[in-house]
Amino acid sequence: MLHIDQPEDRGGPAQPLVIARGLAKYFPLKRGLFGSGGAVKAVDGLDLEIKKGETLAIVGESGCGKSTVSRLLMGLIPPTAGEVLFDGELVGSAALPAKEYLRQVQMVFQDSYASLNPRLSIEESIAFPPMVHGLGRTEAVERAHDLLDAVGLAPGLFAGRYPHELSGGQRQRINIARALALRPRLIILDEPVSALDKSVEAQVLNLLMDLKEQFGLTYLFISHDLNVVHHVADRVLVMYLGRAAEIGPVESIFAAPGHPYTRGLLASRLSMDPTKRRKTPPLTGDPPNPVNPPPGCRFNTRCPIAEPVCSNSQPNLAAIGHTIHALGHEAACWALVPGSGHSLATRKVA
Repeated sequence: MLHIDQPEDRGGPAQPLVIARGLAKYFPLKRGLFGSGGAVKAVDGLDLEIKKGETLAIVGESGCGKSTVSRLLMGLIPPTAGEVLFDGELVGSAALPAKEYLRQVQMVFQDSYASLNPRLSIEESIAFPPMVHGLGRTEAVERAHDLLDAVGLAPGLFAGRYPHELSGGQRQRINIARALALRPRLIILDEPVSALDKSVEAQVLNLLMDLKEQFGLTYLFISHDLNVVHHVADRVLVMYLGRAAEIGPVESIFAAPGHPYTRGLLASRLSMDPTKRRKTPPLTGDPPNPVNPPPGCRFNTRCPIAEPVCSNSQPNLAAIGHTIHALGHEAACWALVPGSGHSLATRKVA
């Protein structure tokens, strides 16, 4: 069995592997020849922690900022504001240069074919990253063969093939193997199974869970499929219009969501039970313009329980222990904050 030696754990199991503080990404818009047209606030002041050995899932509607978060943490795009700490060290500092950080963080993208170089064989695609980081060709190829075996593809059959000769599920297994080639501690999975059919999806998800256990990995799992998230995640971060709406243990959030937006998302899941059919949509309207988001709670324009206080100021994440007895479950909703002025603040939200 292949064994991957990871870098030393500097902070111990109690220290989060990743801490993001005030993370923001604005994409400027140009209007006319001389003036600026504002900026799309894709991520706007996000705080998050990823604990060692867990799978943190980020969910939300398209455009909520979840994929932008993954690219910020991966270092593919620079942040407009905020900072990222990895195992207690500031990313980009002398203690943790960007190159060393990127070796410990890898990403698996949604499009398995576009992620692979069509001119490189499977063996070369997996062996190339370790060679860039100084590993000899012989050792890199040997590692590539070991990883092919780890993801369930026989090296003798697949090492010499090219991406166009493989199915979508096989290509995604190759991308997973390549992500493991640099012996990372964190793997960011951006919709890794959404392009696969259901039978292959289940196989890849089970593979990811096995590899996590085998190699002691930590996952950041981006998905729009709440059923998949319920299956693989330990904790869930719900995003809306660039900000965190709710975060907590997966079972706690799915059993008793605190934020109205989270309840709407969960109610939108497909069900085979005819008694759960809906005649009205759980969420109405479109998300506001991210260039000019609404004041206060960003969900107040679509929220069924919105009151004047919701448009006056932005609520922060706060523990909702009076609603859900689960450690670490927080939501950003004035209806859950006693004394906020919301009529539901003194009692449980149905």
